[in-house]
Amino acid sequence: MPSIVRLLLVPGLVALLLPPGGSAGAPAAQAGGRIQGRVTVPAAPAMPPRPAVADLGAPRHPPVDRSRVVVYLESAPRGAFADLRPRRARMDQRDQQFVPRLLAVPAGTVVDFPNNDTTFHNVFSLSRVRTFDLGRFAPGRTGSVRFDRPGIVPVFCDIHAHMSAYILVFSHPYFAESDAEGRYTMDDVPPGRYMLAVWSELGSAPSQPVQVRSGEAVEINFHVERGP
Repeated sequence: MPSIVRLLLVPGLVALLLPPGGSAGAPAAQAGGRIQGRVTVPAAPAMPPRPAVADLGAPRHPPVDRSRVVVYLESAPRGAFADLRPRRARMDQRDQQFVPRLLAVPAGTVVDFPNNDTTFHNVFSLSRVRTFDLGRFAPGRTGSVRFDRPGIVPVFCDIHAHMSAYILVFSHPYFAESDAEGRYTMDDVPPGRYMLAVWSELGSAPSQPVQVRSGEAVEINFHVERGP
C-alpha cells in the first residue's frame, strides 16, 4: 500500500489541497453534464493466516472490502466553492471494521462514528490534515469530527490494530465513490475540459482528460494497477 506521504505528493491529489482558480467576468453557468464509467481494481492481497488462538473463541471478522475507489476532478471549475455544501456523513464501526472503509466528503462535513459493536472503540487519526482522538466510547455511543481541510485522513482504532479506513476531503463537490461493481456517476459538472483522476488504496491509474458538454454524458473508465 502506498504511503500517505507519497499519495499527497501525487499531482492529482495536490489539487485536493488547492482552491479552484478562474478569472473574473466568467460567463453565466450552463447546465451541467455527467461523467460516468467503471473502475476495475486488482485483487486485494491475501491476508496472513490468523493465529491458532482464533480457534479458541476469538472473534472472527468478515473480509475487508478494499475495492471502493473515489473518482474526482483534479482541478475544480470556477465557482466550485459556491457549490460546496458541507453535509453530515457516517463511518460505522461494525464487526470490528470501519464501514465504509473509504469515505469521500466535501470540506466542512461532520462525520459521525457510531459504535455498532459490542466492544469499546477508540477512533483516532494522526494526519496533519485532521488530527483527532475520540477516546474510548461504549457500544451504542457515537463520536463526531468536523473535517475542514482538504486532504487524506487515515483513520484507526487504538483498541483494535486491524481496523483502518480513509477519509478523502475535497475542496470542491466534483467527486464520486464507486459502487460494488466499480461503477461511478458524477452529475452536474459544469461544461469544460478537465483532468479526471482516481484514488484507490490498492494502486493507481493515470489521470485522463475529459470534455464535459452541457446536458450530455461522457464515459471514462479506469484500470487500477498495483504499485511496486
